[in-house]
Amino acid sequence: MGSGALEPGQLLPPMRELASRLGVNPNTVAAAYRTLRERGVIETAGRRGSRVRAKPATTGRERFRVDVPAGVRDLSSGNPDPALLPPLAEAFAVAAARGDRAPVLYGEARVEPELARIARAELEADGVPESPVVVTSGALDAIERVLAAHLKPGDAVAVEDPGWGSVLDLVPALGLRIVPVGVDDEGPLPDDVARALTAGARALVVTCRAQNPTGAAIGAARARALKAVLAEHPGTLLIEDDHGHRIVDLTLHPLAGATRHWAFVRSEAKAYGPDLRFAVLTGDAVTADRVQGRQRLGPGWVSHLVQRAVVELWSGGSLDSAGVAAAYGRRRDALIAALAEHGVAARGRSGMNVWVPVPDETGVVARLLHAGWAVAPGARFRIGAAPGVRITVSRLLPEEAGELARAVASVVGPGPVLRDV
Repeated sequence: MGSGALEPGQLLPPMRELASRLGVNPNTVAAAYRTLRERGVIETAGRRGSRVRAKPATTGRERFRVDVPAGVRDLSSGNPDPALLPPLAEAFAVAAARGDRAPVLYGEARVEPELARIARAELEADGVPESPVVVTSGALDAIERVLAAHLKPGDAVAVEDPGWGSVLDLVPALGLRIVPVGVDDEGPLPDDVARALTAGARALVVTCRAQNPTGAAIGAARARALKAVLAEHPGTLLIEDDHGHRIVDLTLHPLAGATRHWAFVRSEAKAYGPDLRFAVLTGDAVTADRVQGRQRLGPGWVSHLVQRAVVELWSGGSLDSAGVAAAYGRRRDALIAALAEHGVAARGRSGMNVWVPVPDETGVVARLLHAGWAVAPGARFRIGAAPGVRITVSRLLPEEAGELARAVASVVGPGPVLRDV
Protein backbone atom coordinates (compact mmCIF):
# COMPACT_ATOMS: atom_id res chain seq x y z
CA MET A 1 0.00 0.00 0.00
CA GLY A 2 2.82 2.38 0.79
CA SER A 3 4.23 1.85 -2.71
CA GLY A 4 0.89 2.62 -4.32
CA ALA A 5 0.47 -0.90 -5.72
CA LEU A 6 -2.94 -1.19 -4.03
CA GLU A 7 -5.59 1.36 -4.94
CA PRO A 8 -7.95 3.04 -2.44
CA GLY A 9 -11.05 0.87 -2.10
CA GLN A 10 -9.30 -2.27 -3.44
CA LEU A 11 -10.46 -5.55 -1.90
CA LEU A 12 -7.76 -7.49 -0.02
CA PRO A 13 -7.48 -11.27 -0.17
CA PRO A 14 -8.93 -13.34 2.69
CA MET A 15 -6.45 -13.86 5.50
CA ARG A 16 -6.08 -17.61 5.03
CA GLU A 17 -5.60 -17.20 1.28
CA LEU A 18 -2.91 -14.56 1.78
CA ALA A 19 -1.21 -16.67 4.47
CA SER A 20 -1.07 -19.62 2.07
CA ARG A 21 0.26 -17.41 -0.73
CA LEU A 22 3.00 -15.96 1.49
CA GLY A 23 3.78 -19.19 3.32
CA VAL A 24 3.17 -17.74 6.78
CA ASN A 25 0.90 -18.57 9.71
CA PRO A 26 -2.68 -17.17 9.34
CA ASN A 27 -2.25 -15.55 12.76
CA THR A 28 0.59 -13.45 11.33
CA VAL A 29 -1.66 -12.14 8.55
CA ALA A 30 -4.48 -11.54 11.04
CA ALA A 31 -2.14 -9.47 13.21
CA ALA A 32 -0.98 -7.46 10.18
CA TYR A 33 -4.57 -6.77 9.10
CA ARG A 34 -5.43 -5.73 12.64
CA THR A 35 -2.53 -3.28 12.76
CA LEU A 36 -3.48 -1.79 9.39
CA ARG A 37 -7.09 -1.46 10.52
CA GLU A 38 -6.10 0.25 13.78
CA ARG A 39 -3.97 2.72 11.84
CA GLY A 40 -6.86 3.58 9.55
CA VAL A 41 -5.25 2.12 6.41
CA ILE A 42 -7.82 -0.62 5.77
CA GLU A 43 -11.39 -1.27 6.84
CA THR A 44 -13.24 -4.53 7.44
CA ALA A 45 -16.93 -5.14 6.75
CA GLY A 46 -17.58 -8.62 8.15
CA ARG A 47 -18.11 -11.28 5.47
CA ARG A 48 -17.58 -8.69 2.75
CA GLY A 49 -13.92 -8.75 3.65
CA SER A 50 -11.24 -6.10 4.11
CA ARG A 51 -10.30 -3.41 1.67
CA VAL A 52 -8.00 -0.39 1.45
CA ARG A 53 -9.79 2.66 2.82
CA ALA A 54 -11.09 4.99 0.11
CA LYS A 55 -9.25 7.79 1.91
CA PRO A 56 -6.52 6.27 4.11
CA ALA A 57 -5.90 8.11 7.38
CA THR A 58 -2.35 8.85 6.31
CA THR A 59 -3.67 10.88 3.37
CA GLY A 60 -5.05 13.99 5.06
CA ARG A 61 -7.66 16.28 3.58
CA GLU A 62 -5.06 19.03 3.44
CA ARG A 63 -4.21 17.60 0.03
CA PHE A 64 -7.27 19.54 -1.15
CA ARG A 65 -5.61 22.82 -0.14
CA VAL A 66 -5.53 25.46 -2.85
CA ASP A 67 -2.16 26.88 -3.91
CA VAL A 68 -2.82 30.62 -3.98
CA PRO A 69 -0.76 32.55 -6.56
CA ALA A 70 0.46 36.07 -5.87
CA GLY A 71 -2.22 38.67 -6.45
CA VAL A 72 -5.13 36.32 -5.69
CA ARG A 73 -7.35 37.02 -2.66
CA ASP A 74 -7.08 34.05 -0.30
CA LEU A 75 -10.52 33.22 1.10
CA SER A 76 -9.73 29.53 1.51
CA SER A 77 -7.64 29.28 4.67
CA GLY A 78 -10.20 29.45 7.48
CA ASN A 79 -7.96 31.85 9.41
CA PRO A 80 -9.22 34.73 11.56
CA ASP A 81 -8.52 38.31 10.56
CA PRO A 82 -5.13 39.26 12.09
CA ALA A 83 -6.41 42.83 12.49
CA LEU A 84 -9.07 41.54 14.92
CA LEU A 85 -6.63 39.55 17.07
CA PRO A 86 -5.57 41.27 20.30
CA PRO A 87 -1.86 41.88 21.07
CA LEU A 88 -0.20 39.09 23.08
CA ALA A 89 3.15 40.63 24.06
CA GLU A 90 2.09 42.30 27.29
CA ALA A 91 0.19 39.26 28.59
CA PHE A 92 3.16 36.97 27.97
CA ALA A 93 5.54 39.48 29.52
CA VAL A 94 3.48 39.55 32.71
CA ALA A 95 3.32 35.74 32.75
CA ALA A 96 7.05 35.42 32.13
CA ALA A 97 7.90 37.87 34.90
CA ARG A 98 5.80 35.84 37.33
CA GLY A 99 7.57 32.68 36.17
CA ASP A 100 10.94 34.31 36.81
CA ARG A 101 9.91 35.10 40.37
CA ALA A 102 8.42 31.65 41.05
CA PRO A 103 9.38 29.02 38.45
CA VAL A 104 6.91 26.18 37.91
CA LEU A 105 8.50 22.86 38.89
CA TYR A 106 7.53 19.21 38.56
CA GLY A 107 4.68 18.08 40.75
CA GLU A 108 2.70 21.31 40.77
CA ALA A 109 -0.97 21.63 39.81
CA ARG A 110 -1.49 21.11 36.08
CA VAL A 111 -4.09 23.87 35.78
CA GLU A 112 -3.59 27.41 37.05
CA PRO A 113 -6.15 27.98 39.84
CA GLU A 114 -7.17 31.41 38.51
CA LEU A 115 -7.60 30.04 35.00
CA ALA A 116 -9.77 27.21 36.29
CA ARG A 117 -11.86 29.70 38.30
CA ILE A 118 -12.51 32.01 35.34
CA ALA A 119 -13.15 29.16 32.91
CA ARG A 120 -15.50 27.44 35.34
CA ALA A 121 -17.48 30.66 35.92
CA GLU A 122 -17.87 31.26 32.17
CA LEU A 123 -18.93 27.68 31.53
CA GLU A 124 -21.50 27.72 34.31
CA ALA A 125 -22.88 31.04 33.02
CA ASP A 126 -23.42 29.33 29.66
CA GLY A 127 -25.24 26.37 31.16
CA VAL A 128 -22.43 23.80 31.08
CA PRO A 129 -22.71 21.56 34.17
CA GLU A 130 -20.18 21.94 36.97
CA SER A 131 -17.26 19.67 36.18
CA PRO A 132 -13.44 19.51 36.31
CA VAL A 133 -11.35 21.80 34.08
CA VAL A 134 -8.51 20.42 31.94
CA VAL A 135 -6.20 22.41 29.65
CA THR A 136 -5.10 21.01 26.27
CA SER A 137 -3.05 22.19 23.29
CA GLY A 138 -6.01 23.22 21.17
CA ALA A 139 -9.41 21.77 20.32
CA LEU A 140 -8.18 18.91 18.16
CA ASP A 141 -5.80 17.78 20.89
CA ALA A 142 -8.74 17.71 23.31
CA ILE A 143 -11.00 15.79 20.92
CA GLU A 144 -8.28 13.23 20.20
CA ARG A 145 -7.62 12.67 23.89
CA VAL A 146 -11.30 12.21 24.71
CA LEU A 147 -11.88 9.75 21.86
CA ALA A 148 -8.78 7.77 22.82
CA ALA A 149 -9.85 7.74 26.48
CA HIS A 150 -13.11 5.92 25.76
CA LEU A 151 -13.04 4.16 22.38
CA LYS A 152 -11.14 1.27 20.84
CA PRO A 153 -10.14 0.71 17.20
CA GLY A 154 -13.11 -0.26 15.09
CA ASP A 155 -15.65 1.74 17.11
CA ALA A 156 -17.91 4.07 15.14
CA VAL A 157 -18.09 7.84 15.66
CA ALA A 158 -20.94 10.02 14.37
CA VAL A 159 -19.58 13.25 12.87
CA GLU A 160 -21.09 16.20 11.02
CA ASP A 161 -21.19 16.01 7.23
CA PRO A 162 -20.07 18.46 6.01
CA GLY A 163 -17.82 19.07 8.97
CA TRP A 164 -14.36 20.04 10.19
CA GLY A 165 -11.81 18.36 7.92
CA SER A 166 -9.36 17.80 10.77
CA VAL A 167 -11.90 15.71 12.67
CA LEU A 168 -12.70 13.77 9.49
CA ASP A 169 -8.98 12.95 9.30
CA LEU A 170 -8.52 12.29 13.01
CA VAL A 171 -11.25 9.70 13.46
CA PRO A 172 -9.87 7.14 10.97
CA ALA A 173 -6.31 7.93 12.07
CA LEU A 174 -7.33 6.59 15.50
CA GLY A 175 -8.61 3.40 13.87
CA LEU A 176 -12.23 4.50 14.35
CA ARG A 177 -15.05 4.42 11.79
CA ILE A 178 -16.89 7.53 10.62
CA VAL A 179 -20.69 7.61 10.49
CA PRO A 180 -21.78 10.83 8.73
CA VAL A 181 -24.60 12.95 10.14
CA GLY A 182 -26.32 15.64 8.06
CA VAL A 183 -26.25 19.29 9.11
CA ASP A 184 -28.59 22.23 8.53
CA ASP A 185 -28.38 25.80 9.87
CA GLU A 186 -29.40 24.57 13.33
CA GLY A 187 -26.71 21.90 13.54
CA PRO A 188 -26.82 18.08 13.36
CA LEU A 189 -30.11 16.60 12.14
CA PRO A 190 -31.76 14.70 15.03
CA ASP A 191 -33.07 11.88 12.80
CA ASP A 192 -29.58 11.33 11.37
CA VAL A 193 -28.10 11.28 14.86
CA ALA A 194 -30.73 8.81 16.02
CA ARG A 195 -30.02 6.51 13.06
CA ALA A 196 -26.26 6.69 13.66
CA LEU A 197 -26.55 5.88 17.37
CA THR A 198 -29.12 3.13 16.78
CA ALA A 199 -26.75 1.60 14.23
CA GLY A 200 -24.03 1.39 16.86
CA ALA A 201 -22.05 4.65 16.83
CA ARG A 202 -20.45 4.95 20.26
CA ALA A 203 -19.60 8.65 20.09
CA LEU A 204 -21.01 11.88 18.65
CA VAL A 205 -18.91 14.95 17.83
CA VAL A 206 -20.87 18.18 17.35
CA THR A 207 -20.07 21.87 16.89
CA CYS A 208 -22.07 24.26 19.06
CA ARG A 209 -21.63 27.45 17.01
CA ALA A 210 -19.69 28.69 13.96
CA GLN A 211 -19.69 25.18 12.50
CA ASN A 212 -16.95 24.65 9.97
CA PRO A 213 -17.72 24.87 7.06
CA THR A 214 -21.44 25.74 7.11
CA GLY A 215 -21.68 28.25 9.96
CA ALA A 216 -24.43 26.24 11.67
CA ALA A 217 -25.31 27.00 15.28
CA ILE A 218 -27.39 24.81 17.59
CA GLY A 219 -30.52 26.68 18.70
CA ALA A 220 -32.78 26.01 21.67
CA ALA A 221 -35.26 23.80 19.80
CA ARG A 222 -32.52 21.75 18.13
CA ALA A 223 -30.74 21.31 21.46
CA ARG A 224 -33.93 19.91 23.00
CA ALA A 225 -34.39 17.52 20.09
CA LEU A 226 -30.79 16.30 20.25
CA LYS A 227 -31.00 15.84 24.02
CA ALA A 228 -34.11 13.72 23.52
CA VAL A 229 -32.20 11.51 21.09
CA LEU A 230 -29.23 11.24 23.43
CA ALA A 231 -31.53 10.34 26.33
CA GLU A 232 -32.34 7.17 24.38
CA HIS A 233 -28.61 6.42 24.09
CA PRO A 234 -27.11 7.40 27.47
CA GLY A 235 -23.94 5.40 26.83
CA THR A 236 -22.92 7.68 23.94
CA LEU A 237 -19.68 9.61 24.33
CA LEU A 238 -20.67 13.20 23.56
CA ILE A 239 -18.02 15.73 22.46
CA GLU A 240 -18.98 19.38 21.89
CA ASP A 241 -16.68 21.82 20.14
CA ASP A 242 -17.37 25.48 20.98
CA HIS A 243 -14.47 26.99 19.03
CA GLY A 244 -16.71 29.97 18.19
CA HIS A 245 -16.64 31.19 21.80
CA ARG A 246 -15.73 34.90 21.98
CA ILE A 247 -16.28 35.49 18.23
CA VAL A 248 -19.97 34.57 17.97
CA ASP A 249 -22.85 36.53 19.46
CA LEU A 250 -25.42 33.71 19.35
CA THR A 251 -26.53 32.19 22.65
CA LEU A 252 -24.95 28.85 23.51
CA HIS A 253 -27.31 25.89 23.95
CA PRO A 254 -25.04 23.12 25.27
CA LEU A 255 -25.84 19.43 25.22
CA ALA A 256 -23.32 18.71 27.99
CA GLY A 257 -24.58 16.30 30.62
CA ALA A 258 -27.08 14.61 28.30
CA THR A 259 -25.07 11.37 28.47
CA ARG A 260 -22.95 9.63 31.10
CA HIS A 261 -19.68 10.51 29.44
CA TRP A 262 -19.27 13.89 27.79
CA ALA A 263 -16.70 16.56 27.03
CA PHE A 264 -17.07 20.25 26.19
CA VAL A 265 -14.15 21.98 24.46
CA ARG A 266 -13.37 25.68 24.05
CA SER A 267 -10.42 26.72 21.91
CA GLU A 268 -8.98 30.23 21.90
CA ALA A 269 -7.60 29.92 18.34
CA LYS A 270 -10.20 32.06 16.56
CA ALA A 271 -10.26 34.78 19.20
CA TYR A 272 -6.57 35.11 20.11
CA GLY A 273 -4.79 33.38 17.22
CA PRO A 274 -4.14 29.77 16.12
CA ASP A 275 -0.55 29.80 17.42
CA LEU A 276 -1.72 30.13 21.02
CA ARG A 277 -2.47 26.37 20.89
CA PHE A 278 -4.77 26.50 23.88
CA ALA A 279 -8.16 25.03 24.78
CA VAL A 280 -10.20 24.46 27.90
CA LEU A 281 -11.79 21.05 28.27
CA THR A 282 -14.42 20.11 30.81
CA GLY A 283 -16.43 16.94 31.15
CA ASP A 284 -17.68 14.24 33.46
CA ALA A 285 -15.27 13.19 36.20
CA VAL A 286 -14.26 9.92 34.52
CA THR A 287 -13.50 11.58 31.17
CA ALA A 288 -11.54 14.43 32.75
CA ASP A 289 -9.53 12.00 34.88
CA ARG A 290 -8.68 9.76 31.93
CA VAL A 291 -7.59 12.70 29.78
CA GLN A 292 -5.38 14.13 32.52
CA GLY A 293 -3.96 10.72 33.32
CA ARG A 294 -2.89 10.12 29.72
CA GLN A 295 -1.66 13.69 29.38
CA ARG A 296 0.50 13.14 32.44
CA LEU A 297 2.34 10.35 30.62
CA GLY A 298 2.99 12.46 27.52
CA PRO A 299 3.48 16.23 27.59
CA GLY A 300 2.66 16.35 31.31
CA TRP A 301 0.82 19.66 31.18
CA VAL A 302 0.26 22.73 29.05
CA SER A 303 2.86 25.37 29.91
CA HIS A 304 1.92 27.53 32.87
CA LEU A 305 3.52 30.41 31.00
CA VAL A 306 0.78 30.04 28.38
CA GLN A 307 -1.92 29.48 31.00
CA ARG A 308 -0.95 32.61 32.91
CA ALA A 309 -0.79 34.61 29.69
CA VAL A 310 -4.32 33.45 28.86
CA VAL A 311 -5.51 34.57 32.29
CA GLU A 312 -4.02 38.01 31.56
CA LEU A 313 -5.74 38.08 28.17
CA TRP A 314 -9.08 37.12 29.68
CA SER A 315 -8.75 39.62 32.51
CA GLY A 316 -7.18 42.51 30.63
CA GLY A 317 -10.07 43.27 28.30
CA SER A 318 -7.85 43.41 25.21
CA LEU A 319 -10.43 41.47 23.17
CA ASP A 320 -13.69 43.16 22.17
CA SER A 321 -15.69 39.96 21.70
CA ALA A 322 -18.88 41.76 20.73
CA GLY A 323 -17.02 43.91 18.23
CA VAL A 324 -15.26 40.92 16.67
CA ALA A 325 -18.52 38.95 16.41
CA ALA A 326 -20.23 41.95 14.82
CA ALA A 327 -17.39 42.43 12.31
CA TYR A 328 -17.50 38.82 11.18
CA GLY A 329 -21.29 38.99 11.08
CA ARG A 330 -21.32 42.04 8.80
CA ARG A 331 -18.87 40.41 6.37
CA ARG A 332 -20.74 37.12 6.37
CA ASP A 333 -24.18 38.69 5.96
CA ALA A 334 -22.96 41.04 3.22
CA LEU A 335 -21.71 38.14 1.12
CA ILE A 336 -24.81 35.99 1.63
CA ALA A 337 -27.04 38.92 0.69
CA ALA A 338 -24.93 39.74 -2.38
CA LEU A 339 -25.02 36.11 -3.50
CA ALA A 340 -28.79 36.02 -3.02
CA GLU A 341 -29.13 39.05 -5.33
CA HIS A 342 -27.50 36.95 -8.03
CA GLY A 343 -29.68 33.92 -7.30
CA VAL A 344 -26.90 31.96 -5.59
CA ALA A 345 -27.94 30.07 -2.46
CA ALA A 346 -25.52 30.10 0.49
CA ARG A 347 -25.52 29.38 4.19
CA GLY A 348 -23.57 30.91 7.06
CA ARG A 349 -25.51 31.52 10.27
CA SER A 350 -22.48 32.20 12.45
CA GLY A 351 -18.69 32.36 12.45
CA MET A 352 -16.36 33.32 9.63
CA ASN A 353 -17.30 30.92 6.82
CA VAL A 354 -19.96 30.77 4.12
CA TRP A 355 -20.90 27.49 2.42
CA VAL A 356 -22.03 27.63 -1.21
CA PRO A 357 -23.50 24.48 -2.83
CA VAL A 358 -22.06 23.98 -6.33
CA PRO A 359 -22.44 21.30 -9.01
CA ASP A 360 -18.69 20.91 -9.67
CA GLU A 361 -16.19 21.86 -6.96
CA THR A 362 -13.07 21.47 -9.06
CA GLY A 363 -14.37 23.62 -11.89
CA VAL A 364 -15.70 26.34 -9.58
CA VAL A 365 -12.48 26.53 -7.56
CA ALA A 366 -10.34 26.70 -10.71
CA ARG A 367 -12.47 29.35 -12.42
CA LEU A 368 -12.68 31.51 -9.31
CA LEU A 369 -8.91 31.23 -8.92
CA HIS A 370 -8.55 32.49 -12.48
CA ALA A 371 -10.87 35.37 -11.58
CA GLY A 372 -8.68 36.32 -8.62
CA TRP A 373 -10.45 34.59 -5.72
CA ALA A 374 -9.23 31.49 -3.85
CA VAL A 375 -11.92 29.43 -2.08
CA ALA A 376 -11.73 26.02 -0.43
CA PRO A 377 -13.14 22.94 -2.21
CA GLY A 378 -15.86 21.22 -0.23
CA ALA A 379 -14.11 17.85 -0.56
CA ARG A 380 -12.00 18.89 2.42
CA PHE A 381 -15.09 18.94 4.61
CA ARG A 382 -17.54 16.31 3.42
CA ILE A 383 -18.10 12.58 3.15
CA GLY A 384 -21.45 12.00 1.46
CA ALA A 385 -22.87 15.52 1.53
CA ALA A 386 -23.53 17.37 -1.71
CA PRO A 387 -20.64 19.33 -3.30
CA GLY A 388 -19.91 22.88 -2.22
CA VAL A 389 -17.18 25.43 -1.63
CA ARG A 390 -16.24 27.19 1.59
CA ILE A 391 -15.54 30.91 1.52
CA THR A 392 -13.78 32.38 4.55
CA VAL A 393 -15.06 35.94 5.01
CA SER A 394 -12.82 36.94 7.92
CA ARG A 395 -10.83 39.39 5.78
CA LEU A 396 -13.51 40.17 3.20
CA LEU A 397 -14.70 43.76 3.53
CA PRO A 398 -18.47 44.27 3.13
CA GLU A 399 -17.88 46.56 0.15
CA GLU A 400 -16.07 43.69 -1.62
CA ALA A 401 -19.00 41.30 -1.27
CA GLY A 402 -20.68 42.45 -4.47
CA GLU A 403 -17.60 41.88 -6.62
CA LEU A 404 -17.05 38.40 -5.17
CA ALA A 405 -20.73 37.51 -5.53
CA ARG A 406 -20.66 38.45 -9.20
CA ALA A 407 -17.62 36.25 -9.73
CA VAL A 408 -19.25 33.32 -7.93
CA ALA A 409 -22.51 33.75 -9.85
CA SER A 410 -20.64 33.83 -13.15
CA VAL A 411 -19.14 30.38 -12.51
CA VAL A 412 -21.90 28.77 -10.45
CA GLY A 413 -25.10 30.22 -11.86
CA PRO A 414 -28.36 30.41 -9.88
CA GLY A 415 -28.43 27.58 -7.36
CA PRO A 416 -31.22 25.43 -5.97
CA VAL A 417 -33.14 26.34 -2.86
CA LEU A 418 -31.12 25.08 0.11
CA ARG A 419 -32.45 22.03 1.87
CA ASP A 420 -31.08 20.10 4.82
CA VAL A 421 -27.65 18.74 3.86
